[in-house]
Amino acid sequence: MTQPSTRETDGLAPSLRRLDLRRDVPEGWIRCSTALAGPFDEWRTRLAGWLAREYGEAPPRTVDAYLVAWYLHIPAQVGALLLHHERRVPSLRPEDLAFRVGAGQPYPDALAVLADGFCCLPTDPASAAPGATVVRDERALAAVLRARYTAHAARFVQAYGPQSRFGRRTLWAAATDALENALWGAGRAGGTPEAEGAGVADAALVLDSRYPPLTSASTLRWVDRGWTRRRESCCFSYLLPAEPECDGCPRTCAR
Repeated sequence: MTQPSTRETDGLAPSLRRLDLRRDVPEGWIRCSTALAGPFDEWRTRLAGWLAREYGEAPPRTVDAYLVAWYLHIPAQVGALLLHHERRVPSLRPEDLAFRVGAGQPYPDALAVLADGFCCLPTDPASAAPGATVVRDERALAAVLRARYTAHAARFVQAYGPQSRFGRRTLWAAATDALENALWGAGRAGGTPEAEGAGVADAALVLDSRYPPLTSASTLRWVDRGWTRRRESCCFSYLLPAEPECDGCPRTCAR
């Protein structure tokens, strides 16, 4: 009798191993739900100290913008990696994700998925595994990713909004940027034009239209033999000494 493959019997676990995503919360890691339950003062202080060491200054708006973008990177990156490489969408609830902040640059440099459930396509070899929920096609899978990411981002906006210098529209613009950048970046990491094109296609699939409170459909476009996008939010890096505006900055890019 043919034995089922590991991918069929273990459900999501092989996907996480392939993508270097953990399934536990080691000492020193932070569960997203824990981060959202308290003030972000320690992370903000570390981030300001790092900027001051690197650039000699730590403008408050830059610190705030970096923290927003770096936190939202967590659910966006997990969702983008699993969709791009595995055509699966895991739970993105704050209770089910964890991260480690780097010892030098205080960026989330490692991520964990703590729940076993996932959505997948009918052709997925683990579609009958415990915890698998089958959806009809890629558009439905993209809708699951979009909804789960938006739900996590909404909890972040609610928790961090009162601590931020930015209003809700700016926070949701940053959430939109984080999602599209993660989808695009999952393709770019492949290192070939074909891989990057697949990431662009994923962004177009997930953000085929504007889905409020997200602030825009995909803005990726081909310009001068390369892909670029118009950012929805400003990272305020231009406030750092000798730093120019980013490509696609909403301060300088026509909408």
